[in-house]
Amino acid sequence: MTVAGDLLGRTLCRQLEDGSVLRGRLVEVEAYDGPSDRASHAFRGRTERNRWMFEAGGLAYVYLVYGMHHCLNIVTGEKGHASAVLLRAAESPGEVSASGPGRLTRAFQVDRSLDGSSFLSGPLWLEAGEPVARGGIRRTRRIGVGYAGPSASLPYRFIIAGHPAVSGPRALRG
Repeated sequence: MTVAGDLLGRTLCRQLEDGSVLRGRLVEVEAYDGPSDRASHAFRGRTERNRWMFEAGGLAYVYLVYGMHHCLNIVTGEKGHASAVLLRAAESPGEVSASGPGRLTRAFQVDRSLDGSSFLSGPLWLEAGEPVARGGIRRTRRIGVGYAGPSASLPYRFIIAGHPAVSGPRALRG
């Protein structure tokens, strides 16, 4: 959970093929903690889809939901312990909204071709950004994981309270 809260305020960067760089400050993330977390893709064990979650932290785990939206995660655990943080929202790097995980990946031009890429050697990386005071961070339950039983209500979603780019139901925007 420490990593998730520390990601808020950092700048997500994406270098495009033409050399230009998209940047946006992270304002919302969700943590997923291994095989005991029923909301995690690791809950049912290692698969071809989630294999990067089981590697050492620093990799991108990109998957497709509903057959149309990519989601970007940063693998955060030690090799063998599948934990990751879903990047849910950022300040927009341009004209396209980055509020919500599918919009974030569209705004940063992230797709499955970046699955397994390293945040340490690009084309995705993080910069220090603008730190968020602990009093400016709010924790809530995760969004869209009602199927996960008790794991659904864990306070694993971190937001910059009141930030206009935070996604989800109004009651959970802080």
